[in-house]
Amino acid sequence: MEKTMKENRICEVRAIENEDKELVIEGYAVVFDEPATHKGYTEVIDKRAFDECDMKDVCLKYNHENKGALIMARTRSGRLKLEVDERGLKVCANLTDTTQNVDIYKLIKSGDLDKMSFAFTVARGGEEYDYSTDTRRITKIDKLFDVSIVDLPFYEGTEIHARSKEDFIKEKMDLEKERLNLMLSLYAR
Repeated sequence: MEKTMKENRICEVRAIENEDKELVIEGYAVVFDEPATHKGYTEVIDKRAFDECDMKDVCLKYNHENKGALIMARTRSGRLKLEVDERGLKVCANLTDTTQNVDIYKLIKSGDLDKMSFAFTVARGGEEYDYSTDTRRITKIDKLFDVSIVDLPFYEGTEIHARSKEDFIKEKMDLEKERLNLMLSLYAR
């Protein structure tokens, strides 16, 4: 019997204070087709890697298997939501107001924690290798164990942000103003 190996990788999340003062974080634990190179080899996660993935009971953690740390949120409780979109695996978690979660939320908000990772197993036949470039492409993930906020990422392109509701509204208004100005400039031609 072939044994599968659990692996961890890094990506992005953000923290948002909503009007109910809940501790909400969101972002991406996986970004598709973004190469990461470490110790001489490169890895890429394919857009179809999660098509048949078991994501029934996934935990949000800090640094994966950190001994003594509590689970921050979980899919089976409904406090952790996962969605695969064109960009990657989107994460949205509503954290319970525990001391650990508040501390981690504040570190995300300050920018001291700004990366994510994910722990998974690759399905049988779910990887391809290009030996000429030392690149591993993961095409099928069998099981997702956790998404984690981490200190040291595998994928450097990931990020985590914290922002208040006011920052979110200002950012949205700025984007809308930019879009309107672009439309006006195109229309004026």
